Amino acid sequence: MGEYTQMDRRSFLGKTAAVAAASAVWTKAPVSGATPETKKSGDEGSAPPAWRIGCWTRPWAKYDYRVAMDAIAEAGFRYISFTGAKTKTRRVIAPGTTLEESQRAGEEARRRGLTLTYVYGGGLPLHKGPADLRKMIDNCAAAKGEYVVISRIGAAEHLDHNCRVIAGSCDYAAEKKVGLVLKPHGGLNATGALCRRAIEKVGHDNFTLLYDPGNVRYYSDGKIDPLEDVAATGGFVTGMSVKDYKHPKEVGLTPGTGEIDFPALMRRLKENGFTHGPLVIECLTSRGSAKETIQEAVKARRFVESLVGV
Repeated sequence: MGEYTQMDRRSFLGKTAAVAAASAVWTKAPVSGATPETKKSGDEGSAPPAWRIGCWTRPWAKYDYRVAMDAIAEAGFRYISFTGAKTKTRRVIAPGTTLEESQRAGEEARRRGLTLTYVYGGGLPLHKGPADLRKMIDNCAAAKGEYVVISRIGAAEHLDHNCRVIAGSCDYAAEKKVGLVLKPHGGLNATGALCRRAIEKVGHDNFTLLYDPGNVRYYSDGKIDPLEDVAATGGFVTGMSVKDYKHPKEVGLTPGTGEIDFPALMRRLKENGFTHGPLVIECLTSRGSAKETIQEAVKARRFVESLVGV
């Protein structure tokens, strides 16, 4: 794989439609922002709501992950995403997490009425092969999560190889009812536009974009406006990590208190095909204790609900 491949739009849509028709339980149509239809405990066979507003564990990362789960449930969320936590890997689930530990974490979330959307895989060493990515997929499936998040596409000299690794893992993930998403996070995937190029290079409908406006601002030192960047995402957005930004280089904010124009951003995303999917709050303004942070989580939830009319 040399230069970036420009995927034919019509063939991409056709392939997506074929995949959707092939499975009545779990479908993914990335160009329209569709989400996996996973069967949930006590809700067998029903489709998820259009907008699934959730919260990452990151604001409570210094605590046991059950503290984050309790807080997220108390703040009124129905959806949770796993990232930082007080564990030996410093994440709820990582490649080094066992299947049993992953299953237990998923069960703990469901006990609190929370459905798991994203599991953060981070900067996986893709240049070394698919082993860690496959572990993340297995662990995500064990926890009954929906997506594994890849935060680094790798260095330029490894790009072709890394894209082949991802492409070779997409069907494996789909068999386990897990989607793969790329998140803006610096380097060759610092913006939505760069993420789109990588996604097109992989060329598989089970690899889409988790947009992160805060990171787009952060990694461009505040120079790139997500309102402009999102136009280049080409309809590959299937979710958003709701993160604000304040110059210089501050993202530890409750959404709606920083510089990002979220109402305008949502309008642009909808115009570009993102009409439903997960909206997961990543950061909150720190208020000290885990309990005090819940107040910020409630504010954030209500803010995101107001963006989509929930």
